[in-house]
Amino acid sequence: MTRPASTTANAILERCEELATYSSMDDGLIERVYLSPQHAAVNALAGRWMTEAGMTTWQDAAGNQCGRLEGATPGLPALLLGSHLDTVPSAGRYDGILGVLSAIAVVDRIRSSGRELPFALEVVAFGDEEGTRFGRALLGSRALAGTWLDEWWQLEDQDGISLRDAYVHFGLDPDAVGEAARSRGDFVGYLETHIEQGPYLEDENKALGVVSSIAGARRFLLTITGQAGHSGTPYERRRDALAGAAEAITTIERIARSAQLIATVGHLEVFPDAVNVIPGKVEFSLDLRGEYDTERDKVWLQIEEAILEICQRRRLRLTSIQTHSAKAAVCARPLRDAIADGIRSTGDSRPMSLFSRAGHDAMAIAEIADIGMIFVRCKGGVSHNPEEHVTEADVAKALDAFEATVLRLADGYEG
Repeated sequence: MTRPASTTANAILERCEELATYSSMDDGLIERVYLSPQHAAVNALAGRWMTEAGMTTWQDAAGNQCGRLEGATPGLPALLLGSHLDTVPSAGRYDGILGVLSAIAVVDRIRSSGRELPFALEVVAFGDEEGTRFGRALLGSRALAGTWLDEWWQLEDQDGISLRDAYVHFGLDPDAVGEAARSRGDFVGYLETHIEQGPYLEDENKALGVVSSIAGARRFLLTITGQAGHSGTPYERRRDALAGAAEAITTIERIARSAQLIATVGHLEVFPDAVNVIPGKVEFSLDLRGEYDTERDKVWLQIEEAILEICQRRRLRLTSIQTHSAKAAVCARPLRDAIADGIRSTGDSRPMSLFSRAGHDAMAIAEIADIGMIFVRCKGGVSHNPEEHVTEADVAKALDAFEATVLRLADGYEG
């Protein structure tokens, strides 16, 4: 069977390059944030490609670009395919983008084949997964899943523009955001193709992998308070908040490593931040991720207890504020099995199962549909970086596996 030229791996990579030109950064660097002119431009482009693939298209009330191909009869529940088109600053070309373009290509292939499916196919290009502009991830998929919170309207970007005002400027009605919400009955499942943000496929010389689950994350802002003082103060009289924080951070690493969880301290701020003053206060972040929520929460309690002991010994005070919480999302067994069969059809007889340490839109969609994910090998496991790289051969296998997965689900669908 001859497939449309727009659905080859080479065509997909060319479209990735085209989307990379829509950026708010100079010198060839990529940044594309929610509700920006670049967001509007790539929605229009993705909408055009969806139309060319035979889909009816619309932009929903949260700024997600959507398309639909009807099944054997109009109005059937849909298998939802997609990912996101927004990026982090100085991004790569494939994180999110490859998933959207792969979904469009698979729909185009199936439409061109003439095969009627027992469900509809829908594609969604989420407008905000990264949270770059407003500091809150998954805004697009949360809106679609019906888990939007009104408190988010007060979020502001670095220029002081509120999320509500950004909606209005983009041409959306903030009071209508609920219209983007879909229900569990709308979908038979959700599939997402995404580059692996890790080196494990590359280490095993495999192009594709089956995602078993997506890490549940909790984030905290931790503050250790002591007493600022002159650098000449004797050690026995010091209440050095930075020394306590340093011990706390290495303790976090030790506990998380032992439990085989992911813990990251990515932000640290010292007060008063003077070269000859003992720090009186230190703020630092903690991003704690685990495959299972119960294990992650148990490790947090161990970390908190250990830091409290450090503070007591050093005559310091700890305060902690949870700033983010997301449940782990387990991929549904029927979808995992279908993906594994799809990967086998590309010549890999023993598909690799992988736990995703990074978050994805699938986490939000898990509230209303079973989810499944295909990982694609990424050079060095590098992501969120201009050095992101996938090969044409791997993308070709990903497209074939994705298409085979959809058809396997259609063959086994009972309605």
